[in-house]
Amino acid sequence: MRKIRLYLLGILILLGICGLATAESPGESKANPLLKEGILRVAVVGDTGIGERAFHWGFIAVQRAIRNQKPDVLLHLGDFVYQPAFKPKICPDRYIREIEETLVKPYPFRLFVPGDNDLPPKISKPKASGCWSKIDPLDTPFDILAGSDKGPAPFEGTKIIGNTFFAILNTYPWQDPTDWLAPRIKEAKKQGLWIIVALHEPPITTAWYLDKRYTVLKQVNKLKPDLVFSGNQHSYERFHQLKVPKRKKKLPFNKSKSASKYKRGKGTIHIISGGGGALIKPFGDQQGKKRHTAPKYVLKALAKRGLMNHFVLLDISDQTLKGTIYRVCPDKAQMGKSNPRWKPNKSMWENITLECESKPEGVTEFDHFEISR
Repeated sequence: MRKIRLYLLGILILLGICGLATAESPGESKANPLLKEGILRVAVVGDTGIGERAFHWGFIAVQRAIRNQKPDVLLHLGDFVYQPAFKPKICPDRYIREIEETLVKPYPFRLFVPGDNDLPPKISKPKASGCWSKIDPLDTPFDILAGSDKGPAPFEGTKIIGNTFFAILNTYPWQDPTDWLAPRIKEAKKQGLWIIVALHEPPITTAWYLDKRYTVLKQVNKLKPDLVFSGNQHSYERFHQLKVPKRKKKLPFNKSKSASKYKRGKGTIHIISGGGGALIKPFGDQQGKKRHTAPKYVLKALAKRGLMNHFVLLDISDQTLKGTIYRVCPDKAQMGKSNPRWKPNKSMWENITLECESKPEGVTEFDHFEISR
């Protein structure tokens, strides 16, 4: 009898080990954390405030607010560190330790996008931190797919977590991802997964407008993701569902009746989230830069925007993808004389208001949206 009990115990232990092995297999949704009440919670933030050229109090406040939401996934949109020196030769370990404590350890899954400020410095970006080689190993590895996959460019890849397919793209340099990414997205849609694409430099923005309608925006939108996140611009912007641009139509988009509730498949929502602690920059039209002011047809497709420290929180179920954008206003007493503004002495700031001005300290909802099947 004792031998039988031991034999059964051995089988149970073996099944437990096999279960754990299965749960850690990359690329399988079963592998990923048990969804709380069937919901995957994802926090999205970009352009964080580590380093001497950033607004560190904003970074601290945003990170505290994100941790309080206990997300399963942290999606970082690039630009982690802001070094003070020109053409820095090293990435100090103190920056990496802070990243580990604030952007790695609290989160079961981390997906990191490379930003131009993370890559090695060059003439056009002399203060780039060069920290990416130390940052990249800290995120969650991409799924490894078998077969004749053409393969992504360096620092690019995909990850399935729960009910969602994530694609991380590199914009330095930009390469059309269609050949390798389109088949993966097609397969993910067959599995009923939500599709989220993340890159650093926005395909569309009203902050520092560059016309990418027939390059990056067209290539990304033809993949028909549900959401596209980008950073780089130190502000918040959400566009209505954008369709694939055509030369006859300047920028076709779908505007929901409620301005915040959308049906899946009607277009792609683009969100720029660069309020994680980098110095806040005004939009192009506010700066008076005509060359980089978005044209009227782009502004018409814009749902909401704001200058503030913030983050995006996604609650993703099988039937709905809900997004809430939280404005984070740091403690003014702690800030002291610290200024969250980029080039604060410029005269343009005389007529520009930050969202946290005249607002109480703390975390409040600023915007929201929902996509349903």
